[in-house]
Amino acid sequence: MRKDSFPKILLLTVIILATNLSGNRATAQNALDAFNHILPYPILQKKLTNGLNVVTVPFDSPGIAAFYIVMRVGSRDEIEKGKTGFAHFFEHMMFRGTEKYPNEKYNAVLKSIGASANANTDNDRTIYHMTGNALKLEQMFELEADRFMNLKYSIGDFKAEAGAVKGEFTKNSSDPYEKLSEIMLNTAFDKHTYKHTTMGFFEDVVDMPNQYDYSLQFFKKFYRPEYATIVVVGDVKAEEVQNLATKYFGIWEPGNYISNIPVEPEQKETRYVHLKKENFPPYLNLNYKSPAFSDKEMDMPALDVLASILFSDRSELYQKLVVKEQKVYSIDGGSNDSRDPNLFSVGASVKDEKDLQYVKDEFIKALEGFLTKPVDAKILADTKSNLKYKYSMSIDSPDAIANSLAHYIYLTGDPESLNRIYALYNKVTGEDLMRVIKKYFTSERLTIATISPGDTVGVK
Repeated sequence: MRKDSFPKILLLTVIILATNLSGNRATAQNALDAFNHILPYPILQKKLTNGLNVVTVPFDSPGIAAFYIVMRVGSRDEIEKGKTGFAHFFEHMMFRGTEKYPNEKYNAVLKSIGASANANTDNDRTIYHMTGNALKLEQMFELEADRFMNLKYSIGDFKAEAGAVKGEFTKNSSDPYEKLSEIMLNTAFDKHTYKHTTMGFFEDVVDMPNQYDYSLQFFKKFYRPEYATIVVVGDVKAEEVQNLATKYFGIWEPGNYISNIPVEPEQKETRYVHLKKENFPPYLNLNYKSPAFSDKEMDMPALDVLASILFSDRSELYQKLVVKEQKVYSIDGGSNDSRDPNLFSVGASVKDEKDLQYVKDEFIKALEGFLTKPVDAKILADTKSNLKYKYSMSIDSPDAIANSLAHYIYLTGDPESLNRIYALYNKVTGEDLMRVIKKYFTSERLTIATISPGDTVGVK
């Protein structure tokens, strides 16, 4: 028994003894649940009458607090033809200011309270965040409530920001990896809105300056309390956070719009995408249709564990391709956590174009190896332990904790998903790995994307 096991055993003993003395089984279960949670801090939640959820995690960070607003709206919600890119556009537009706090004044107030603010957008969410002086938490609430309810911009401001978005799109597309991802998604998906990147389709971005009226509609639809969760982590008390949320966001009027996301039909054959690029390292990208995130089913945890085993620098695949044969610069992969079924992607930067097929075959061989020879029990146990250890070591600041909770909030709407998914990792078995390999890694579910100097994919 390891020495560091004793404090936990002692704590568990105290919990059991205290429960026996009190005779309260509910107290025992709550204590045991907290004991088993990957996040060792309470997640305190309160939903306001308008649908806004307020999450508080007190954390020992004297004088510092992270303030996040998670909007469960992203490029996934862009279902109207010709209207992609607006979730990302509003990430930009939300910093344009309001009548009360124009952009310059907003930034000046941030500076005066020792805070910094930013935002980012993805398929399923847009996240706004700031970190600063916990004693100035009320000013943070005031600033954010004002712009989430009172954002106002002129046609001129709109066109200027739309131009900036187009510039960002063009810059990203000049990166071969970004360009390949763009055309791969468009090929891998037929109907679902994961078909386009967060930036949107290029033709829609070009036309965006003409969509001022639609932008107002988009904001009215999605920037509503029922789509939002406030997360505050740090040197704060839940009662204070909840009172401030009620004071500043309680009057935010709810909406009634729900996105009707197209269902992706079943893929029935391998698809291919190729980008011809001279003087660029050949690249192999394998993309298998994979499940939506779930904190109740075993498929996603099994795929996460499988990815860790397959692509760690100690794996047989990595040692063979990267270290011994030196045919590959790097190899990695994993599932995309998302609200709807998405992709498990494998990427390999290959030294010679002629080895693209070989690398693909070696990946398939590695997968098939798990079907004929189940994973070593120690490797499986070490991998699951490492996943939890890496996470535990990463949550060392209010911002890190808030960002982690935001991830699970946009996936399920509930920050407790974090604890539930890590509890499932403990239950992953070798049989689970075999099952997901058989279920998801088939040629019918695969889209192959490559970069090379050649004219064709060069991989079958």
